[in-house]
Amino acid sequence: MATRETPQTYLEGFAEILAEVGRTGRRLTRDEVDGRRALGEQAASSGHGLRSLVIHHLTATRVAWPVTTAPDRVLAAVEQAVDAFAEGYERAQRLAVRKEEAARREFIDDLLHGRSDPVRIVQRAERFGLRLAHAHAVGVAEGVEPYDDTHPVTRTVEAALFARFGDRRILLTTKDDRMICVVPGDQEDVVRYFAKQAYAATGGQAAIGRPHSGPGGVVRSYEEALNALDLAKRIGLDEPVLLAADLLVYPVLARDREAMADLVRNALGPLREARGGAEPLLETLHAYFDSGCVSAQAARRLNLSVRALTYRLDRIYRLTGADPTNPQHRFTLQTAAIGARLLDWPATEL
Repeated sequence: MATRETPQTYLEGFAEILAEVGRTGRRLTRDEVDGRRALGEQAASSGHGLRSLVIHHLTATRVAWPVTTAPDRVLAAVEQAVDAFAEGYERAQRLAVRKEEAARREFIDDLLHGRSDPVRIVQRAERFGLRLAHAHAVGVAEGVEPYDDTHPVTRTVEAALFARFGDRRILLTTKDDRMICVVPGDQEDVVRYFAKQAYAATGGQAAIGRPHSGPGGVVRSYEEALNALDLAKRIGLDEPVLLAADLLVYPVLARDREAMADLVRNALGPLREARGGAEPLLETLHAYFDSGCVSAQAARRLNLSVRALTYRLDRIYRLTGADPTNPQHRFTLQTAAIGARLLDWPATEL
C-alpha cells in the first residue's frame, strides 16, 4: 500500500493548482513552478522513474479536472507543471551523473597512481567491478590524437570489447589522453583483444603489462605498459601490440648506464671511422639482428642487395674485430646495438 501511495507525495498541491486555474484561467506562478521543479528533484533522488510519475500526473489531471470554461488554460497549466517537474527531475539526474563521473575519475586516478589507502582502494574497487585481491593486468593504447571517455574511438573500442566478452569485470577508461583497460590477470584474451581493437581504431600502439596482485599490482602493470610504449619510441619498435613480458631485457640492460655506455664505446666506437660515420653500419646491425640474422630479409629492410649487405657486415668485422655472423661475437654486438638504441648513440655522446 505504501508503495502505491508514494507517487502521491510528488503530486502535492497539483489538484489545488488545477482547481485555481479552472476558476481564473491563470498560468502557474513562479513559486508554483519552483515547487513542481523541487518535487521533480526529490523524485529523481528517491529513485522513481520519470515515465511512471508523468503517468500519475496525467491520471491526477483526469481525476481532478475542474469545472471550467477554459479547458485550454487547464491543459496549458498541466503542461507547465509537468514540464517544470521533468526539468527538476532531469537536473537531479545530471547532477547524480556528474557526481558518479567525478567519483569514478577520482578512483581511477588513485588506482593508477597508488595515492590512496590500499584498504579504501579495495573497498571502492568493488563498486566499479574490480576485486583487487586478485591479479590484474593493464593494457594501455595511444594514437594520433588525445582520447577521453566520450571520444568516439573510446566508445567504439568499448562497444567491441563488451559485445564480445560481456561483463567480465572489465574496467575501460582513459588517462592522460590514452585508453586504459584493466582486466583480471587470468583473462589475457580480453586485454589482448582490447589492444588489437585499439590499434585498429587508432593506428597507434598498445602495450600490455604483466599481471600483478593487489591494489599495487594494477599500478605496477600500468607502469610496465607505459614503459613499454616509451621504450618503443626510444628504440624504434613498431609492433602494434607490445608485451611488457617480452621487453624485460631492456630495463635490465639499461639499469647500469655506465656499464652499458662503456660496452657501446668499446664494441661500436670504431664504427665512427667508417666513411659516412657510424650510423649506416649501426643501422645495418639493427636490421640484421631484427631480421633474426637472415641476410636476405635484412637486405630487404635496408633496400640493399644481399651482396651490399654482406659487404657492410664485413666492414663492421674489420672495424670492430667482431663478426656479426659469428655466434661467439654476435651476443656482444647485439647487446651493444641495443645499448646504442637505449642511449641514443651516436647522436648523443657517451
